[in-house]
Amino acid sequence: MSFVLVERPRENVALVTLNRPERMNAMAFDVMVPLKESLEAISNDNSVRAVVLTGAGHGFCSGADQSSAGSPPHIDGLTRPSIALRAMEILDDVVLAIRRMHQPVIAAVNGAAIGGGFCLSLAADIRMAAPEAYFRAAGINNGLTASELGLSYLLPRAIGSSRAFEMMLSGRDIDAAEAERIGLVSRIVDGKDLVEECFDLATRIAAFSRPGVELTKRTLWSSLDASSMAQHMNQEGLGQLMIRLMTDNFEEATLARREKREPVFRDSK
Repeated sequence: MSFVLVERPRENVALVTLNRPERMNAMAFDVMVPLKESLEAISNDNSVRAVVLTGAGHGFCSGADQSSAGSPPHIDGLTRPSIALRAMEILDDVVLAIRRMHQPVIAAVNGAAIGGGFCLSLAADIRMAAPEAYFRAAGINNGLTASELGLSYLLPRAIGSSRAFEMMLSGRDIDAAEAERIGLVSRIVDGKDLVEECFDLATRIAAFSRPGVELTKRTLWSSLDASSMAQHMNQEGLGQLMIRLMTDNFEEATLARREKREPVFRDSK
């Protein structure tokens, strides 16, 4: 039985489902290793233009598997400190794989997103939530730090530093209503409609120019690392100029509006 399911529910859209509902899709290595491999394969699949990530059952991802996390691969002959480093690297690579994907990733948060599962949702480009969803930076509750898998980097940028400090230091749950209010999720959708609503958004995104969408994702993420506004504006401008000069997308969009039809972007001259 595969703990990661990859489906193609609509043209140009991939659905990735963490499929271990009896453990709330916890981050055991037999889930995370195939998840990373699946994400990398989808990123290189040029027929996929947008990705939806969700969890089976009533949870998105409950973080560390406290029952049986298994062992990371390729650890023969290593001591415990080295094994721990390899384990953390695998989990880090899953978060980074989402960020590096050529396609936008929409997290359909259908239930609990706890600890590492919360980090996984934050790595997505867009988050939509069911009313039952909730988020918890759980490390602090477990006698550890709340800082893991990029959380202390991503969360302040998503909701602001004061809210991030409070959430990570208190370990309290943030329900869907509060998550929407503070900008942690873009919207709340009834649970039975959540994934379909994400498909609708993915289909809308997939209809736009491929390099236009990919460069928009890249520049949005790079803005978080930019050392100055001027430097980032230069990067934005270069991407815009590249598409403007190397494709007829702008002319097609103008003509389509005039002819009252949907544009068909060829992404070439």
